[in-house]
Amino acid sequence: MSFLQEPEPPRGVPLDVMPGIRRIVARNPSVMTYHGTNSFLIEAADGLTVLDPGPDDAQHVADILAAAGSLPIKRLVLTHTHGDHFGALQALQQATGAASYAYTPSAKAGFAPDHALFEGESVAGLRAVHTPGHASDHLCFEFLTAGGQKILFSGDHVMSWSSSIVGPPDGDMQDYYRSLETLLARDEAFYLSGHGPVLPEPRLLVAELLGHRQRREAAILAKLGTETWSIGKLAATLYSKTDPWLKVAAQRNVLAHLIKLQKEGVVQELDPALSEPEFVPKVTAPPGEGEERATEMRRVMLADALRRFKVK
Repeated sequence: MSFLQEPEPPRGVPLDVMPGIRRIVARNPSVMTYHGTNSFLIEAADGLTVLDPGPDDAQHVADILAAAGSLPIKRLVLTHTHGDHFGALQALQQATGAASYAYTPSAKAGFAPDHALFEGESVAGLRAVHTPGHASDHLCFEFLTAGGQKILFSGDHVMSWSSSIVGPPDGDMQDYYRSLETLLARDEAFYLSGHGPVLPEPRLLVAELLGHRQRREAAILAKLGTETWSIGKLAATLYSKTDPWLKVAAQRNVLAHLIKLQKEGVVQELDPALSEPEFVPKVTAPPGEGEERATEMRRVMLADALRRFKVK
């Protein structure tokens, strides 16, 4: 697919993106986050909007505050509540008193924003477009720049550098398909995503992403047409990944496809396999999270790997 790359950006430096928009790239690079999470500083009449505060990292919070300078940070807006976008919210709120804005209900247990945003609602020139799939609470934001360009902040739904993970139960492949189709019908000239550089001619990539998912679904059905497969074995067969976290992404996406097909009455789930541990990725703690989270991830991955499906 037509993904983009960029040199590693300087850390702690606000980078001019478009008139009135700067980004600060968090210090959380990984195979899942590229060079790091983009936190966007967007100028408004009363000060700054921070779109996606970023990970729970004191230095990133300090970088955002330094970049704001004399301009007050008035709002903290979230595309979704995954940790690499949401983690710095509390610290920034404590430092600035800024209100939070996000979709409700939140996918983050125990979190409710100060102000709920729904499809079509606007705050400081950001118009919400609900795009569930990668996350149930995912929002993109239409925005007209100071230079008169219509753009979309696309979060993790469409990224310039890679495709997105759709991880059940919060991630939903049916929703992901529909949200891609929603963006295909739109006309923004550029996307600014949660990771990676500016994406020009974005609908070309959106169409590629949808086509890629449709082809992957066809490949899954072709395999299931010959025999019953466990998810772990199927993911290992369809994807040639070596990095443990990329194996996690592969298995999560395969499960999401199968749940979609099950909802559509195409496949059915059987009793789980007894043992296939060789197909389970050996993951360490996710970036910025503790070993407890890694233990939980390993448990979920093993349980998912043993789930079996067949064509009805």
